[in-house]
Amino acid sequence: QVQLVESGGGVVQPGGSLRLSCAASGSRFSINSVGWYRQVQGKQRELVASISIGGRTNYADSAKGRFTISRDSAKNALYLQMNFLKPEDTAVYYCNFLLRSGQASWGQGTQVTVSS
Repeated sequence: QVQLVESGGGVVQPGGSLRLSCAASGSRFSINSVGWYRQVQGKQRELVASISIGGRTNYADSAKGRFTISRDSAKNALYLQMNFLKPEDTAVYYCNFLLRSGQASWGQGTQVTVSS
């Protein structure tokens, strides 16, 4: 089982930046892919960005050119650098680890609010 803890959320003005972090812990696990999702209250959770085990990245159209996902395998950590933030980026951001076993682990989420 994998435990995920996100951090780095907060309140930022439009055009600002935030860096989200996700720390993973637990017994030995094999990852298929990792990613960041976000959810606005009343709406479905949506993919923001992901990295496959081979290092291939995938971004939502809304994130392309502004967000960068990265991973530190040695630290079992996942990051999301978010630049040029917009009010519509306001959401709860979740870290996700999809294991080779098929199990999906989620963090508790971190709130990102973009407001002037």
